Amino acid sequence: MKHLADVLAARLGRRELVSGGMAAAAVEFLGGCAAMPRTPIATGKALTPDPLPPLIGFEEVPPSSEDSVAVPRGYVAEVLIPWGTPLFAHSPPFAEDASNSASDQALQIGFNHDGQAYFPLEPGELGSRRGLLVLNHEFTDSNQLYTVAQGRAITPDAAGREKVEKALAAHGVTVVELARQPDGTWTHVVGSRYNRRITGTTPMAFSGPVSTSHPLLVSSITPSPLGTIANCANGRTPWNTYLTCEENFDVYFGTTDPAFQPTALESRYGAAADGSAYGFHHASERFDLAKNRNELNHFGWVVEIDPFDPRATPVKRTALGRIKHESATFTESRGRAVIYTGDDEDGDYLYKFVSSAPWRDLRATGKSPLDHGTLYAARFNEDGSGVWLPLVHGTGALTVERGFIDQADVLIRTRMAADAVEATRLHRPEWVAVHPKSGAVFVTLTNGKGNKSKVNSDRDPNPFGHIVRFTEADDDTAFAWDIFLFAGDPAHTAPIPADQPHFGSPDGLAIDADGRLWIATDVSNSSLNLESKGYARIGNNQVLAADPATKQVRRFLTGPRGAELTGICTTPDQRTLFVNVQHPGLSTKFYDEQFGAPSPANPSTVSKWPFGGRPRSATLAIRKIDGGRIGT
Repeated sequence: MKHLADVLAARLGRRELVSGGMAAAAVEFLGGCAAMPRTPIATGKALTPDPLPPLIGFEEVPPSSEDSVAVPRGYVAEVLIPWGTPLFAHSPPFAEDASNSASDQALQIGFNHDGQAYFPLEPGELGSRRGLLVLNHEFTDSNQLYTVAQGRAITPDAAGREKVEKALAAHGVTVVELARQPDGTWTHVVGSRYNRRITGTTPMAFSGPVSTSHPLLVSSITPSPLGTIANCANGRTPWNTYLTCEENFDVYFGTTDPAFQPTALESRYGAAADGSAYGFHHASERFDLAKNRNELNHFGWVVEIDPFDPRATPVKRTALGRIKHESATFTESRGRAVIYTGDDEDGDYLYKFVSSAPWRDLRATGKSPLDHGTLYAARFNEDGSGVWLPLVHGTGALTVERGFIDQADVLIRTRMAADAVEATRLHRPEWVAVHPKSGAVFVTLTNGKGNKSKVNSDRDPNPFGHIVRFTEADDDTAFAWDIFLFAGDPAHTAPIPADQPHFGSPDGLAIDADGRLWIATDVSNSSLNLESKGYARIGNNQVLAADPATKQVRRFLTGPRGAELTGICTTPDQRTLFVNVQHPGLSTKFYDEQFGAPSPANPSTVSKWPFGGRPRSATLAIRKIDGGRIGT
């Protein structure tokens, strides 16, 4: 296998290069087209390039431990669609005491905003003024979702069933129409014909190699699949559909049956009798591992949603595998659809799906490009090369003799298939972003320990994480990789450039049309702000921008106490940046010691963001006061 420099030379040598040869080509590969010279203008003298302005032009904000949002000077951040916002004309208003019912919640914006995408509703410039925002709702917090009378615990009675139903109604996905006003501010359109909630009880379809008649999916309690939960990162397709990723689904399941013993498959995906963080199984047999064993296998998929048709049934695309999906990033290779997805657990894998034919050809014959193709797991070699290992039944270790019955079995047990082919265990592979010009692929390894290999860095443990970059070979079977950025505080870890802003646990990634790499952090609430964890000088979670060519990094945004920042996307004109503030006020060791732990009786001890009362996840619409492009 070739090293990164060799792949660069081979790949870029085939391009028509501007004057400057390989050095300029390397800059292009690294995503630095902003650093490339423009076409020179003949002046009768020597030709000189017209230099472009820096890719990152904003004034950096400092780290913060305040209960507020900060953006650079010259920018403004509006709060949009917080949890509980009415979506329809008949939606009830948000109840500050959390007394909204499950049926109320199903008509309101969901809880804990995460990945999102913007879909224009008009052509051209008007599309940046009117569009659909489609966003995930990952999980719920009982301290905030329930009233003081309801408390935290799920009880095995009608009251417990209502609490489960409310939580399920707060999960899933929201489709909401947004409009930009003449003064630049944004509003959501109440009662838009596009507005929709997709929740933990919405009917679902399965498509691809795994069907609901498979022995590992048949359920007597939910004979037709219902709902999507643990909706974390996301993706979008060029045929204008939204991809939502089911991540930590195992924490919804448990049982009180003393005879229950998890199977190897259940254990590999984290299921255990006492594994439920929610206690849903106390009030709903649907989530009882002993009474409804196969329900667990209904989750862990990428779900495709048509945001323009509120009547369309969401489809779980099983060819993309069953893991704790973190991102479903679409790109194109030789006309074929390519989807990258990480499995967000320490010691799990990075995957890639490639359609069997050009995606336009498949759609022209009525086939989904996400149903027909090959799923691969990544092996990162120590010399900077890498290979994609096909997860195809009958290939290599994935045979009947090794316990894999057919391709459906391989996909239901995707983690175990990747184990069998000896993919590389990674430090929590999460979001993936692809540079629109160079094709370089970036993936966050948020943090981890053990699983020693070069790609996981020489840091063990690795509490701050890093970002890996790779470029694909032309045949999609191999790649070359390097480490793009290390995160951390140089006072606690190396190697961190002295001028790099302190940040840790990179999670969300996005690359805008200009080539800026946007990085959102998700520092664990058990580490946030703690000196003992090396996070004291890092402060609250943040959004940063990086120049892929120069590796310059600047801190763009800091969030409120206890919150994660996530879901970065822009309007087509790049005049508005949308960022989600998830779980403000979540219990944290650092803030609990100062202000007291939150509870249903007092949910706002840690945070009162955004309105001074009960903390509420929300979307930020960030724009420049002068109307310019974000990041400049």
